[in-house]
Amino acid sequence: MNWQAIVDFDGTISREDTTDRVLQRFAEPGWEEIEADWVAGKIGSRECMARQVALLHASPDVFDTFVSSLAIDWGFAAFVRLCQRAGIPVTVVSDGLDRTIHALLGRAGLSGLTVVANHIEPLPGDRWRLTSPHADPSGGCTSGTCKCRVASSLSRPLTLLVGDGRSDFCVAGQADLVFAKKSLIAHCRENGIGHRPFNTFSEAVGLLETLLSETTTEPAAPARKDMING
Repeated sequence: MNWQAIVDFDGTISREDTTDRVLQRFAEPGWEEIEADWVAGKIGSRECMARQVALLHASPDVFDTFVSSLAIDWGFAAFVRLCQRAGIPVTVVSDGLDRTIHALLGRAGLSGLTVVANHIEPLPGDRWRLTSPHADPSGGCTSGTCKCRVASSLSRPLTLLVGDGRSDFCVAGQADLVFAKKSLIAHCRENGIGHRPFNTFSEAVGLLETLLSETTTEPAAPARKDMING
């Protein structure tokens, strides 16, 4: 099987933006103004999140306890199992927080998945620091995690992107097929990007089963680019 799957976390695997939930619970006032600057295009997501994480006040135990209460789409486990049976490696690639992602994937029994995300670490005094080991060193991409760079570093010739929003826009243009939800659907429609819309991972499992049945009888890459659903 020539496919590899890149899956976003916040709003895709998780039912809501877990970073926003963490900020709402633990950040000092001012994080929303920083968010507004990012939405307005004044700063990139890497700068935005680094400044926001610096406003957090929580001990690691309190942080982890709160994170464990956040919800994910439990259908993701079935999606992963289908990928594994088909020989499709799954990489979770996120512009969110690695500690949160690892905790929630572990709760779902998926701790063995590769995770590429920003790194958050505790500091003395219940403070936190963000680093972005997967950022674009050239500075051309202002995201904390450059998903295009990650995608190009993986080994399979065909990439399936599963995502939901703004952090997926750039890499969607490089992927051979996109499973899209929320604002990523509109982006794909507006830019002529081959995609299949979904709302839950139970639907994504059905889409993947269809893709696998199609690719057993026909070459996948050229055809996928021309397929725009929804």
